[in-house]
Amino acid sequence: MQKIKIGIVREEKNPLDKRVPFTPLQCSELLKEYSNVQLFIQSSNIRCYSDNEYASFGLPLTDDLSHCDILIGVKEVPKEKFIPNKTYIFFSHTIKKQPHNLAMMRSVIEKKITLIDYETMTDANSNRIIGFGRYAGIVGAYNGLLGYGKKYDLYHAKPAHSCRDKAEMEEELKRIKLSNIKILITGGGRVANGAMETVSSLKIRKVTPYEFLNCSFREPVYCQLHSKDYHEAKDGSSWNKNEFYLHPEKYNSTFLPYTKVCDLLITGHFWSPGCPVLFTKKDIKSSDFRISVIADISCDIDGSVPSTIRASSISNPFFGYNPVTEKEDIAFGKDTITVMAVDNLPCELPRDASEDFGKELYERVMPSLLKSDNGLIERATIVEKGQLKERFSYLSEWVEM
Repeated sequence: MQKIKIGIVREEKNPLDKRVPFTPLQCSELLKEYSNVQLFIQSSNIRCYSDNEYASFGLPLTDDLSHCDILIGVKEVPKEKFIPNKTYIFFSHTIKKQPHNLAMMRSVIEKKITLIDYETMTDANSNRIIGFGRYAGIVGAYNGLLGYGKKYDLYHAKPAHSCRDKAEMEEELKRIKLSNIKILITGGGRVANGAMETVSSLKIRKVTPYEFLNCSFREPVYCQLHSKDYHEAKDGSSWNKNEFYLHPEKYNSTFLPYTKVCDLLITGHFWSPGCPVLFTKKDIKSSDFRISVIADISCDIDGSVPSTIRASSISNPFFGYNPVTEKEDIAFGKDTITVMAVDNLPCELPRDASEDFGKELYERVMPSLLKSDNGLIERATIVEKGQLKERFSYLSEWVEM
């Protein structure tokens, strides 16, 4: 029986990413379950799991993966590193026509590569089945809380990336003592649920949208908003989730009242061009705009949150947004909004995030990839042997521009 040769590529996108698609233990378990598979680990000195950890499980290390059939990574592969005619699986960040990945996509097509994207792995009901969203939410909410404490000199705790793991970060959370602030979390998916894990660990009360808008509290509280809570149809019809995601232009945002009562905003909602923004730069200038710290986990530049004018970094996660000048200013200034917009948050807890992701990859994707595809791999394939699949044909103009 011919073996399927799978290579785990080293992450070479800048800034470097320490995450892995499979931990050493998961690789070992994969080989036990799939006798038709061989695994090869491309050597790397930056992974959160060392070469020696992989070697200790008997996994072969190599620099050359040209003999492999399928190459699996996490982030985008630099265009010059592609091996022609291979199948690659990674987060390509191309389905929104992201400008910075145009050259990479052209290389995928020119080199007749088959590109399968984690972001497009969905079930039959179009629900995403895999991602690092949970850890983006966990770390993003933690950063937001750190930012609030630093802005008002209330408490101090270690950055998540200085913690050994999630358990140590949770110990650091015990240092956080909040006043009677109101925290708002947007979204209902993995990111928002991860954010709620962090916030709820503080044992603060969750309140309804009505209570959040209309009541005062003598303790810190938080509220979760789903899309239906802050959107309304322009024609006055009832909320329709499917219509909203298919035709967001038919809806208006009703988020503005929340900006007048919220202290810390943590965004974990999905947004794409065409969707209403939460609020505008003009809204931020209003004297009753209360939000002073924003942890924008979604991090859509010039998107749903207009104060997110750039992405920040793990080493420097905060910057200030000046409502008057509409430009960047002092991160924790009295007259600025403190913004956290790190776009690779799971990298702050890479071992925990990788283990969580690898478990989903093992259980939910590998059976379709290595046994019988139930449609998952077909739906997730953006390019097949250098040709855009019909589902992603809308990218052709972008690629050819």
